[in-house]
Amino acid sequence: MAAFAEGTPCWVDVSLPDLEAGKRFYGELFGWTFGPDRGAEYDHCTEARSDGKRVAGLIAKRDGRMPTAWGVYFATPDAVALSRKILVAGGQLVREPRAIGPYGVMALAADPAGAVFGLWQAGEDEGFEKKGLPGSFCWTEVYTRDKESVDPFYETVFGFRGRDVSDADLSGRDHSDVDVSDADRSDNDRFDADRSDNDLPDRDLAVGGVVDFRTWSPAGADTAIGGRSVITDAFPPEMPSHFLSYFLVADCDATVAAVVRLGGRVTAPPFGIEHGRTAVLVDNQGASFAVLAEAPPEPGRTPQAS
Repeated sequence: MAAFAEGTPCWVDVSLPDLEAGKRFYGELFGWTFGPDRGAEYDHCTEARSDGKRVAGLIAKRDGRMPTAWGVYFATPDAVALSRKILVAGGQLVREPRAIGPYGVMALAADPAGAVFGLWQAGEDEGFEKKGLPGSFCWTEVYTRDKESVDPFYETVFGFRGRDVSDADLSGRDHSDVDVSDADRSDNDRFDADRSDNDLPDRDLAVGGVVDFRTWSPAGADTAIGGRSVITDAFPPEMPSHFLSYFLVADCDATVAAVVRLGGRVTAPPFGIEHGRTAVLVDNQGASFAVLAEAPPEPGRTPQAS
């Protein structure tokens, strides 16, 4: 049996202009160590490891016009068949399925609104060896302006079951309970003294005002593996459709402070959600990602294993 069911996020990687700078940044931020460079044939891909287990990849950009970005890959037993399904559903192929040596078969696709994601058909490499624990991937979501096309696309291609989430579900509490008031801006500003409020989405929206949020669960599973958020007027007009991937950390605020110290930026300062405390960040080369520090379990409630 494959390690990851079809439609489950099984890998993330980041394309960077300077791999060595990326290793220094993420090595200090997450405590990652790095495997050997696989060479030009594999875009100088280097595996990041946490506790000795594979958690992500760092890839050298072959062309300066390529985005500096994190990408997420969804597992499939047949990348060719799934690629055909993507085209029929209204998506596009950015890169046709191709074998990556003995490691697996990879393809890149775009949904009808242009968000790019990957497919991975496992060979020797099945994907994550660690996830859902500090220092590793825990969640992904697509940001789009066209939910009418995007929702049926993913639910057709991967068989996801979608569930629309309310404000209360997202925040887990009254907005008055969440740290988003003007009085708290000075505390958040210590993370990025140079930003203007126009650079950020409204934090009330980030906490729970984005009523247009939808979670996705693979067919036959009860646990959501990702979601869809709508790009509203609170975001910059030039923001394209994209996936945002989250990494679990022990302390959200300390991680944000470390990002700034290492030369990165803060897009959305730390704020509370039902599952803990989160923030959206940019590394020192321009790749966006998010972090989540889980809330401690409620008294008398046993935490669920990842």
